[in-house]
Amino acid sequence: MEPLAQKERKLNVWINVVSVVIPVVVALLFGVKIPNVERLGFLPPLYATINGITAILLMLAVWAIKSGKRQLHRNLMTGCIVLSLIFLVMYVAYHMTSDSTSYGGEGPIRYLYYFILVSHVILSIAIIPLVLKTYMRAYLNKLAEHRKWAKITFPIWLYVAVTGVIVYFMISPFYP
Repeated sequence: MEPLAQKERKLNVWINVVSVVIPVVVALLFGVKIPNVERLGFLPPLYATINGITAILLMLAVWAIKSGKRQLHRNLMTGCIVLSLIFLVMYVAYHMTSDSTSYGGEGPIRYLYYFILVSHVILSIAIIPLVLKTYMRAYLNKLAEHRKWAKITFPIWLYVAVTGVIVYFMISPFYP
């Protein structure tokens, strides 16, 4: 069996690679349009729902761990990661088959929308390594470190999940 430090180094390398590759691939795929494919306009409400469910599961996971329900916490957090992956696949599929929708709101609400959108996008990139490194520490049974990372990761992940829903509701009137 390999020593814990060596396992952690290997996992950190993979986490760093994944944390760079995912945003780069997503950005590249945004430039790819699949011709002659029916527009997947039904996906935005689905992936907004996934964001909402993720937010709820994150809050339930905090409740679970504070209630001493470690296995439930673990299951909920794994579920959040799975939902985030499903979201990502749906989001990319939608944007590969549909043109981006411009926000049509005017006045101060427009600035609010773009503030929420930009902060959501930036933090959705930043959350990738945070989630993976936090999860890794739990996986390696480094629970004190896991708790320290979770105190940073949780509010950012929750913000990303909630603002994903807000962005959807703000832009949904402007979908074709």
